[in-house]
Amino acid sequence: MSEETDLAVESGPPEAAASGDASAPKPRRRRRGGRGRGRGKSAGVKEASGGSEEGAEPPEQPDTGPASEAEAEEAGPKASPAPRRRRSRSRSRSKPASRAEAGEEEALPATAEGPAADGTDVSLDDPPKATRRRRRRTSAKPAEPPEVGPAAPESVAGPTRLRRARARTTPGTRRRRETPIAVPRVTDKLMVITEHGERDQIAVLEDRDLVQHFVTRVGARSMVGNVYLGRVQNVLPGMEAAFVDLGRGRNAVLYAGEVNYSPEDLEGTPPRIEQVLKGGQAVLVQVTKDPMGGKGARLTAQISMPGRYLVLVPNANVFGISRRLPDAERRRLKAIVKKAKPDEHGLIVRTAAEGASEEAIAADLARLIAEWESIEKRSKRAKAPSLLYEEPELTVRVVRDLFNDEEFRELVTDSPRVHETVRGYLREVAPDLADKVTLHEGKLPVFEEYHVVEQIHKALDRKVWLPSGGYLIIERTEAMTVIDVNTGKSVGKTNLEATVVGTNLEGAKEVARQLRLRDIGGIIIIDFIDMLLEQNKKKVVDTLKEALAHDKTRSQVFEIGPLGLLEVTRKRVSGGLLESFSETCPQCEGRGFLINYER
Repeated sequence: MSEETDLAVESGPPEAAASGDASAPKPRRRRRGGRGRGRGKSAGVKEASGGSEEGAEPPEQPDTGPASEAEAEEAGPKASPAPRRRRSRSRSRSKPASRAEAGEEEALPATAEGPAADGTDVSLDDPPKATRRRRRRTSAKPAEPPEVGPAAPESVAGPTRLRRARARTTPGTRRRRETPIAVPRVTDKLMVITEHGERDQIAVLEDRDLVQHFVTRVGARSMVGNVYLGRVQNVLPGMEAAFVDLGRGRNAVLYAGEVNYSPEDLEGTPPRIEQVLKGGQAVLVQVTKDPMGGKGARLTAQISMPGRYLVLVPNANVFGISRRLPDAERRRLKAIVKKAKPDEHGLIVRTAAEGASEEAIAADLARLIAEWESIEKRSKRAKAPSLLYEEPELTVRVVRDLFNDEEFRELVTDSPRVHETVRGYLREVAPDLADKVTLHEGKLPVFEEYHVVEQIHKALDRKVWLPSGGYLIIERTEAMTVIDVNTGKSVGKTNLEATVVGTNLEGAKEVARQLRLRDIGGIIIIDFIDMLLEQNKKKVVDTLKEALAHDKTRSQVFEIGPLGLLEVTRKRVSGGLLESFSETCPQCEGRGFLINYER
């Protein structure tokens, strides 16, 4: 009898409930109404007032969005008593079952347009009665914890390395990039070049501080930028890569995303690399990364020819302008390059083109087109593997890529050979810069004259001191570089948070400088000192981003994680400063300690 009375109170209209069983105790009805369905009449009042009863349970019928509203409109008022009766019974059984039921109903809208957990395809077009029957069946089951097990590996059909290439070559698509940080350009740089024994060293100074250093040994030239006619040795479908013989010892690797596909191949199902490349096939490739450690060189079949002002991308429909240039200069260069751009090739305007005349840009383009035509002719006559194009020596390459009239005030060298080489190159491509090259004839070597040697020695240490007394510890591992920021001798003046933030800001600026100077690439993990305020964490991240904006090597800075670690990625092209001045210890093999089994 009590159960029937409860159901009448729950499902009937308010008038019938008031005039029904007069013997039913009002407190019981009020109590059940306050905990169950009767609470629905005052829900709007409570929501409007912003308050809630202390100890009251949350409403069982969640806001399920447009799906539930559509079901309510189609079902009409006659369909509403069914879920109320079901919920009343489930509440009279046990509280945990009701909570489990509410959890299942809350999860239902998330799968409203996709397959449900039991395999039923639930969509917005399904009739509402079928959905209610499914809910009634789940409510009749006892509450069971969700089954947790190892997730099945997601199967991906087709090659995965091709997705990036497909997005890059699809017409009308643009890469989403972060807005570049506007940083003031340094206009007082100095480039210093010396020839010391078997090494040619190039240093870039900003306000007497060493920010970049390049070094090469005689006979150990970089392969980056060279164009080869290689022979495919073998293709590994499981790695989506092919190993290519360049005639330089260790085979280089060509991934599927770097293979040149025709537009017809990219329209339908993407082809697999074993369908495009076969063993023994000759392929035209360019080196993008030098061999390092046990890894071979990285290759690409998408050739690009860098010049003084432009980068020629043969047989591609590419057009771009350096984002480091001011807007007015970008508009001027865009108008110039669009008139000179060949239909069959793509062009990218470099930062060094700022202020260049139309005649100089046209001459640079003609020189690049002539080089590419020469490469094409040699590739038809050559037998793989063979070298078709070699980048100039390090000195000429750095001068071509970095030295310009807007940022550098002078180029100084104490080597007559380097002096003549650089002046001869600049007279050909940029005659207005030839007068900025001078020959150093002082008593001291040019690196000692400008205090470069002592800064190189400091850059090779694992500890770097900060102006406030803090310091950095830089450790290299196989997978990543780890940098630890410490307060050291810094004690501050006001409070601990201010001391920590000040040290972290100094550390962020010095970390950016050390990454450029040591040419550290790959994954970098920075352990900043713990900070309490989120605004201070954001300030440190923004400082690091601004400092890295001066770096022309592509990098990406993430946010500080819950453990106080900041992740940074920086493009790695070749070995860094440490590899140039060191060799692995034959005793410990680079571990830093010797193992003694007799102790």
